[in-house]
Amino acid sequence: MDCASCASKVTSSVERLDGIVSVDAQPATGRLVVTTRADAVDDGSIRRRIEAAGYAVTPTEGQRALGSPREVWRSKRGVGTLVGAVGLAVGMVLHFVTPAIDPQLFELLGRQYRTSHVLFVASAAIAGAPIVRNGYYSARNYSLDIDFLMTAGIVGSVATHHPFEGAMLAVLFSTAVLLERFSMDRARGSLRELMELSPETATVRRDGEEVTVPATDVAVGETVILRPGEKIPTDGIVAAGSSAVDQAPITGESTPVDKIDGDDVYAGTINEGGYLEIEATTVADESTIARIVRLVEDAQSEKTEREQFVDRLASVYTPIVVAIALSVMVVPPLAFGWAWNTWFLRGLTLLVIACPCAFVISTPVSVVSGITSAARNGVLIKSGRYLEAVSETRVVAIDKTGTLTTGELTVTDVVPLNGTSEGELLARAAAVERRSEHPIGAAIVDRAESHPEASGAFDVDAFESHPGEGVSATLDGTIHYVGKPALFEELSVDLRHAHAKTDGGEPVTQPPEGCGEMDCLDVVEEAVPPLQSAGKTVILVGTGERLLGVIAIADQPRPEAEWTVSRLREQDIRVVMLTGDNRGTARAIADAVGIEEYHAELLPEEKLNRIEQLEADHGPVTMVGDGVNDAPALAVSSVGVAMGAAGTDTALETADIALMSDDLSRLPYLYRLSRGSNRVIRQNVWSSLGMKAVLAIGAPFGIVTVIHAVLIGDMGMSLAVTGNAMRLSDVEPETPDQASP
Repeated sequence: MDCASCASKVTSSVERLDGIVSVDAQPATGRLVVTTRADAVDDGSIRRRIEAAGYAVTPTEGQRALGSPREVWRSKRGVGTLVGAVGLAVGMVLHFVTPAIDPQLFELLGRQYRTSHVLFVASAAIAGAPIVRNGYYSARNYSLDIDFLMTAGIVGSVATHHPFEGAMLAVLFSTAVLLERFSMDRARGSLRELMELSPETATVRRDGEEVTVPATDVAVGETVILRPGEKIPTDGIVAAGSSAVDQAPITGESTPVDKIDGDDVYAGTINEGGYLEIEATTVADESTIARIVRLVEDAQSEKTEREQFVDRLASVYTPIVVAIALSVMVVPPLAFGWAWNTWFLRGLTLLVIACPCAFVISTPVSVVSGITSAARNGVLIKSGRYLEAVSETRVVAIDKTGTLTTGELTVTDVVPLNGTSEGELLARAAAVERRSEHPIGAAIVDRAESHPEASGAFDVDAFESHPGEGVSATLDGTIHYVGKPALFEELSVDLRHAHAKTDGGEPVTQPPEGCGEMDCLDVVEEAVPPLQSAGKTVILVGTGERLLGVIAIADQPRPEAEWTVSRLREQDIRVVMLTGDNRGTARAIADAVGIEEYHAELLPEEKLNRIEQLEADHGPVTMVGDGVNDAPALAVSSVGVAMGAAGTDTALETADIALMSDDLSRLPYLYRLSRGSNRVIRQNVWSSLGMKAVLAIGAPFGIVTVIHAVLIGDMGMSLAVTGNAMRLSDVEPETPDQASP
């Protein structure tokens, strides 16, 4: 099933069954999806209706398969076309070059048949047999498609004693079909590559022994053994070993990622250099790559606006041109007495031109090429509609935490006060925070563990959380507090006269009575505001009597965030940041990555309202978030893009587009691919229509012949639009260290 007329014929045949809800024929992948009412139709009935349309059926089980590339030139039709072409060539030599040695063989029904004529008829019969067969099925299904039109042309030519034209039509059209199949197989290659990422077998440990089993037999919880160079057969968690894993097939990351105990791994990725044991967390058919393949296949089911336009146009174009072709055949001879022979051939040419295959296939083949190219580069596009819609959005709204930033808090500044060293400050703060589950506490503990002097064992007791302010605990009999400045102001700790250091810069063990101006630090007025204005969260550490120091914590911008924003702005895209964080932090992150417009302190419903306001002011908006916390905003935006979706069911199922890795640099690539896809689709549609129009105008005047109609209008344009669509696979993501092409 390689073209729209094929799909139409199959759809028409299957829809005749009672109990059919919908039929989705997808020529770009050769797949048919039939939805029925429960127990209303059996598989056998559907199979028979498909076969009644002239097609064989290959049911898919488990993970859907596209099948292997066909050897089109060695197929039965390929051989028949070659034989027909040889007969046509010999006949042409006899008839046009050496008529003296083209003897008459017999006479039938008042017509003389020479050797060349017999060769033409034989060529038409051999090369045209599959065409006539398909034309028969088209007639049975009331489908005015290319097979029916070509059958009418071939049979009509031979019956009216134009065997050369019939043979030429059969050979050229059959060649065009073979080339179209070859081109479609190449176009399907990128999707086939996705399907072939997962290995067919896996090595698992059962009853203490390593056994090789089909990948589909690996059960959840089983231990899978992976040696260097092997593909991972299912999603899982590293249970033993360490290695670098090439995750490019899933996330598009250019460099392997180190994996150790507890790390997630995905089916279809490649174990680069070490030994790994993983615990399977999904069966093969539910792995991340399996879901990606299904989603990419299903992306065709929802037609884009351009596809709908082309379908509507084709439904009008074909019958009109067929009616004109019939009129050209009969009106001039009947009305003006002009030669039947001449006007039959001109009408036959118009019948060939009436086939809308080239421009009907132009959009879906471009959509498939674009979507599968994106999937190979770590961008999952759920529908051709979203591929088309991205380039139409002029505003990108980006969430801050976990999207523009890493989402991981880190300690950025440590300011010891009143004679405390940096190591002691971190050690005491970490001792209190180890009993906390807050991300700020985890950041302090991580920094203390990496500091060479932040050591010391404390007797920790009486841990207490002060909601919204901080935490406290008793260290060696003294209560220590770790929290916001407001907590220490409530405790009446002196924050106005903290002793930072001596004039020589060395820490002191005890601050002097009434420190001098150069040695005193007003923490509230001098230390805290600069840190907060830089977008950092300020935490104080101390006892009920004395301040020990200040720790600043921040969520850092992603390394590629500034580059991504600049690339989007170069593409004339307005970038807006939305966040629930405070204005100071929002301003700092916005300044760091080059965003001019930001909106802070937004609740989830306020983010949604802001998206609606942006769309009212600027038109369609693309929203980029983490796929979970930003679900309402992603849902209401014109295009919702979830980042870091690999292994995340929610993001994969709910987002319109998913960036499989935590890599914002895929966003400019998405816009370039969308714009390229729309450009290719426009080129394909209008060049196909333009060529058909030119040929249709020239046919009644004898300027365009059957040969032109097939070679240029059908075969040539089908190959052209397919080849043009395949250029989308050459669109590659840029990275921050690459120059713009």
